[in-house]
Amino acid sequence: MMDREDIEQTVRDSLARIAPEVDIATIDPDTSFRDQFDFDSMNYLSLMLDVDKALGVHIPELDYPKLSSLSSCVKYLEGLMNEKSNTG
Repeated sequence: MMDREDIEQTVRDSLARIAPEVDIATIDPDTSFRDQFDFDSMNYLSLMLDVDKALGVHIPELDYPKLSSLSSCVKYLEGLMNEKSNTG
């Protein structure tokens, strides 16, 4: 079972792959990715798909707006991972 820090590191790793120009160490966890970086919809979609693959979960497209910042990603994914471990 992944803990909160593991999930956060997975999102940071995905960000580093999708946007290598981003300084991962300086991310403000509560500011949206679009406000911090020059993120367009394709970057955002790529990030969601990379996180999906890295964690082995499915993030429904309708939930993408819930994952707009690092802290909201971690919160959402933590719930999704807990759900997955309880059902599977």
